[in-house]
Amino acid sequence: MSIIGFIGLGIMGRPMAKNLIKAGYKLVVYDKYAKFDDLVLLGAEGAASNREVASKSDVIITMLPNSPHVKEAILGENGIIEGVKDGAIVVDMSSIAPAASQEVGAALKAKGVAFLDAPVSGGEPKAVDGTLAIMVGGDRDTFEKAKPILERMGSSVVLVGGIGAGNVTKLANQIIVALNIAAVSEAFVLATKAGVNPQSVFNAIKGGLAGSTVMNAKVPMILDGNFKPGFRIELHIKDLQNALDTAHDLGVPIPLTASVMETLQALKVDGMAANDHSAIVRYYEKIAKIEVRK
Repeated sequence: MSIIGFIGLGIMGRPMAKNLIKAGYKLVVYDKYAKFDDLVLLGAEGAASNREVASKSDVIITMLPNSPHVKEAILGENGIIEGVKDGAIVVDMSSIAPAASQEVGAALKAKGVAFLDAPVSGGEPKAVDGTLAIMVGGDRDTFEKAKPILERMGSSVVLVGGIGAGNVTKLANQIIVALNIAAVSEAFVLATKAGVNPQSVFNAIKGGLAGSTVMNAKVPMILDGNFKPGFRIELHIKDLQNALDTAHDLGVPIPLTASVMETLQALKVDGMAANDHSAIVRYYEKIAKIEVRK
């Protein structure tokens, strides 16, 4: 069985790594900013650098906040590229700019190392229970080699194209999620202001055409006033910025995305950057002077 290196043990990476340990994989772990004693207690080997992780692993997974962090971990000083073994596979599961994935993939290819970009969707709950949706960019042979490992972290693992295609797909996903939460927020603030019980509205429409996975996940949080992050507003800002930058580079107007981005920025200014993105509703609640609660 392959030895897996795992770099990036935050709100998503930590439960993903735990699922690999539960599946019987030997892990070598490292995070520049977070402690990982709990994973060592579960049987993982702790490392002192990204380079050390790579030198001891057959497959190296990174799960980091954004493009600069991924490039530093893989291409920087004491990075993966300095320690990676012949025949190893690097799988970046971060949500980053597609162009950054292609840059990293080209640098690793020049060293004879295979690369996949494999961002995920589902947030912390699905990271914990191992049912993430994983969208993968890369070549078919590398994908097939890595797929059994990815399937221990996700219930859906799909190859969508070459390197960078995984992150293009993730940007599309994040646009849809953000706009969906905004639409749900507008609708439920309207219903509540009109005097209709929001729980009743949810019960009435969730099984119809307006129903969605996003609605089912986020409306109960909104009704409870629970904005504990499964996916933080500041991270959605990062994803939408990558979407806007990519769209502008390609000459694709995305005005609805730009509008929701401004809503998220307003929430950040109000001190809600660390809240769950379901807190988009709080923007509408503020301007309508009403709260959507049970």
